[in-house]
Amino acid sequence: MKNFLIIIIFIILLASLGGADTKAGEPNRNNSSLITRDMLFGNPDKITTRISPDGSNISFLAPKDGVLNIWVGPADAPEKAKPVTNDTYRGIRSYLWSYTSQHILYLQDANGDENWRIYSVNLSSGRILDLTPFEGVRAELRAISINHPHEAIIALNKRDPEYHDLYRLNFETGNMTQILENKEFSDFKIDNDFQVRMASNMTADGGIRISTPTENNSWEPFMKIEMEDTLTTGFSGFNKSNEVSYLIDSRGRNTAALYAFNMNTRESSLIAEDPRSDLYGIMTHPTEMTVQAVAFYYDRVAWKILDPSIQPDIDFLSKVEEGDMSVVSRTLDDKVWIVVFTRDNGPARYYRYDRTLKKASFLFTDREKLEGLPLARMIPTVIKSRDGLDMVCYYTLPCNSDKNGDGLPDEPLPMVLYVHGGPWGRDYWGFDSIHQWLANRGYAVLSVNFRGSTGLGKSFINAGNLEWGKKMQDDLTDAVNWSVEKKIADPKKIAIMGGSYGGYAALAGLTFTPETFACAVDIVGPSNLITLLETIPPYWKPEIEQYTKRVGDFRTESGKKLLTERSPLSYVERIQRPLLIGQGANDPRVKQNESDQIVKAMQAKGLPVIYVLYGDEGHGFARPENRLSFYAIAEAFLAAHLGGSFQPIGQDFAGANLTVPAGAGEVPGLEEALGKRV
Repeated sequence: MKNFLIIIIFIILLASLGGADTKAGEPNRNNSSLITRDMLFGNPDKITTRISPDGSNISFLAPKDGVLNIWVGPADAPEKAKPVTNDTYRGIRSYLWSYTSQHILYLQDANGDENWRIYSVNLSSGRILDLTPFEGVRAELRAISINHPHEAIIALNKRDPEYHDLYRLNFETGNMTQILENKEFSDFKIDNDFQVRMASNMTADGGIRISTPTENNSWEPFMKIEMEDTLTTGFSGFNKSNEVSYLIDSRGRNTAALYAFNMNTRESSLIAEDPRSDLYGIMTHPTEMTVQAVAFYYDRVAWKILDPSIQPDIDFLSKVEEGDMSVVSRTLDDKVWIVVFTRDNGPARYYRYDRTLKKASFLFTDREKLEGLPLARMIPTVIKSRDGLDMVCYYTLPCNSDKNGDGLPDEPLPMVLYVHGGPWGRDYWGFDSIHQWLANRGYAVLSVNFRGSTGLGKSFINAGNLEWGKKMQDDLTDAVNWSVEKKIADPKKIAIMGGSYGGYAALAGLTFTPETFACAVDIVGPSNLITLLETIPPYWKPEIEQYTKRVGDFRTESGKKLLTERSPLSYVERIQRPLLIGQGANDPRVKQNESDQIVKAMQAKGLPVIYVLYGDEGHGFARPENRLSFYAIAEAFLAAHLGGSFQPIGQDFAGANLTVPAGAGEVPGLEEALGKRV
């Protein structure tokens, strides 16, 4: 299932901060305690830290000339790492080691179009090879295997934009061979011997049909997953012999549990379950591929150890740092682990753990400059919806606003309701740059796992079916009312902000409850649900029934009626409060027209709107300059309407590829910053 998720990456400020003048008024722009935007949203020092399978090298993403690249160095001397890639524009966001320990694979697109290309880096020669040099084609990395260390299985929609064919690729030579021409399936499961074991497609009722290959190159039915279980059921990898596949399954139950599924007998046995949350993570042995631990996530990560051999390691590591721990990389001999500790009021901390010596050596934090700064705590809570659902939520208060430590501010605060994207995603506990930024500016921040959010059982997800703009939006309103009742939020100073689905929720907030919010910030949010579904990327079309059953069917008259009723564009005349919109011109998911439509409609009715358009971005703002410039605008906008502190825009527009087609004069300092752009 492809989600409407905003692509969120870390960014860097490439120019020094200036002192652009701002309009006089309530906003406090002289607060010396402000944490600068570049410290919160700038490129991290080092992230995505991994160790090579043979244990000889360590890798991470770090800036090179202001752009995220892959760095590699000796495992015992990470300070000697050097960049092995040379991206100069968008930055690299994901990569992985091959089992050769001499090759790294990574993905990159162009200007946010999500037509990913797969690249390999040969560490011995330094050669970087574009393995899929095809224009307008989306490449997907489907499998690598210890049994075939120089190869990968990839998928390309080169022949048909809707369907991905499978290829066997040698990433050392670049040679590839097609192994399956695909005319009906949206997903495949591939075992450790690179055999295609299962294929799935969506049925007319929104369910999933899983098939298995036969000896005469045809397919036979294997399993049917009903629509209510499609977001919580699926296969995830194989054991060493390929006889057992690990099945995450919610059928006949509410929360998704982990099972061992025997491919020969088709019998499954329960490995682990949790009554409150779906399976969140699996920790498997690097060569034996046995499940050693599993994680569930209600309000915080909870690990369950299944293999006694690693219990002493987990016990030892649990005493190293506070926060939520994850093992993110392991050597093939399993002697060395890379471990990261996530905290809510500090940067992530990476360690190299030697299992033989039982020694955890600190490597680095992802943002060293944040160490020692006054960062706020994130508080988990459960809020009841009006019809009795438990919504796991997180809120953050400004430092020193809760002097008695009871989790409530000394007086009601201006608040930002920050809505996650998806909507089939969720909010988590931990360090959140948005929460820290807004809390530092004097706002309370609230994030809500509204119905339709994932991880909390299929009943909670399915309660959001066909409820965009209705019960899903009511959940957000209920959370706002809770915050007012608890005297966390000043009811006259509440903003709603979010990206993707969160952007839609911001638009819905201004149109469906026009007096609830003082202002709204929409980032790549759809305004018209009919045009949204009519223009999805072609490679999402095989899964169209997922959207028609969960959002609404744009192909029927009754479906169109529902979608029109749930579209903020239909109620533009209701808008009473200021709106800021950010959009990427190349967004393949939520097209630019979604923002253009509502801006034009508001202008036709004489309603003010600020519209910021980025010519080299897609579904979210990946380039550092663009992302930083938008948050500079958003900060000034929120300050003007909620009264919080703000850092002047200054030189935060340096190198940004933005235009402001509407409303530049509505944001303090924006016109001047545009005029001074480099």
